[in-house]
Amino acid sequence: MIRARHTRARRSTVPLLLLCSVLALTACGADNAGNQPADPASPSASGPASASDAASASGSPSAAGTPGPTASPSQPAPASAAATSLTVDFMADGQSTTDTWTLQCDGAAPLPGSNVPDPAAACAALAEQGAALFAEADRNAMCTQNIVGMQRAHVTGTVNGEAVDTSFALTDGCQISRWERLTGLLGPAEGTF
Repeated sequence: MIRARHTRARRSTVPLLLLCSVLALTACGADNAGNQPADPASPSASGPASASDAASASGSPSAAGTPGPTASPSQPAPASAAATSLTVDFMADGQSTTDTWTLQCDGAAPLPGSNVPDPAAACAALAEQGAALFAEADRNAMCTQNIVGMQRAHVTGTVNGEAVDTSFALTDGCQISRWERLTGLLGPAEGTF
């Protein structure tokens, strides 16, 4: 009789543990919806996607936190859109600006005088995805805790007429992923200490 109770208790515990595991895994991957494999260049490759990433992809947040109107990141900007003009302040030590680069694009083509690490790649990425590439990582996202280097970059200007003012670092998986989406603009995410 004691053995029968022990077996029944074990039988009810195993399905409960499986259910909890499935729910936990589902909650962790809820933002990706499981419909598509993760793109290595996406923020979910080194950290989970977030609701703010989705909001940023559809428009930049305004001061009130609601998305503003922008071109769809999956479609190129129309030919009549304003040119892209960005300034990058690069800080090799993470504190003081060591280099200042500029990027000016006419669609996917860099204009003369652009001196970011790879102007053609930067303009192509910005023409394809627009200001969505500058989306901040979700504050509530659980990011891998690895530091690649102390480098930082601050980017200001406009992308297809939309204002950009954001900073980049190599201080955790989410920030590293943001940097890697813009290596043409910021250089490789290979830090130094």
